[in-house]
Amino acid sequence: MMIRIESCGRTDAGLRRSNNEDAFVSAADLGVLALADGMGGAASGEVASGIFADTVRERFSAGPPPGVGEAEELVLRSFLLANRRILELAARAPEHRGMGCTGEMVVFADDRYVVGHVGDSRVYLFRGGLLRQITKDHSFVQEQVDRGLLTSVQARVHPWRHMLLRAIGIHDSLEVDLLSGKAHPEDLFLLCSDGLTDMVGDPLIEERLGSRLSLGEKAERLVRDACDAGGYDNVTVVLGRVLPIEGWVDSQGGGGVG
Repeated sequence: MMIRIESCGRTDAGLRRSNNEDAFVSAADLGVLALADGMGGAASGEVASGIFADTVRERFSAGPPPGVGEAEELVLRSFLLANRRILELAARAPEHRGMGCTGEMVVFADDRYVVGHVGDSRVYLFRGGLLRQITKDHSFVQEQVDRGLLTSVQARVHPWRHMLLRAIGIHDSLEVDLLSGKAHPEDLFLLCSDGLTDMVGDPLIEERLGSRLSLGEKAERLVRDACDAGGYDNVTVVLGRVLPIEGWVDSQGGGGVG
């Protein structure tokens, strides 16, 4: 049974940056959510994240994929094509050399979701009142946490916390994390740049997502929370909620990370 979603996205340059290098896609009709956080200085980060967002829209313009296998293939192709386009532009235009971006995607197919992930932007799943981070940051500090050399508290304030181990548009080859799981009615997916998670902790994010606010108001409140906490970076939030469908039998089973 093909699921339906409602979605929205909000972005803000923050209080310390003159331009916004984030980009997002909120396409409920296509069952696609995406987000990119650009890097490279000047306008280059903005260009890279825009290429990723435009590539996602292009690849899914025909509509939602019919099955999870097709969804995974489209997600992977979107990342690889965006990677190639960014590299090709940087090769033609020296002012864009060194640009790149993070990339997050959530695609819905049948009764499942597929997540694609590169970098340190994040995808969260809010289900049954509990928030869970689905993706793992491709960053130096996360690697140190995994090795037991840093605590998660230390990682949040480490001076190298923004050093990425993986990004789109940097190397010819790109490794993309692909995750999938069963979607349930009222699941709420959050895609966000580190402008949110650097400023706002998981407990407050969980509180906002569990509130009675509308989907758009939840996104706006999270962006405002990040700005109220200092707004040191661009902040972008994309929310997608799985809508109940008549006749949907929801068992709490499923594979992957679902």
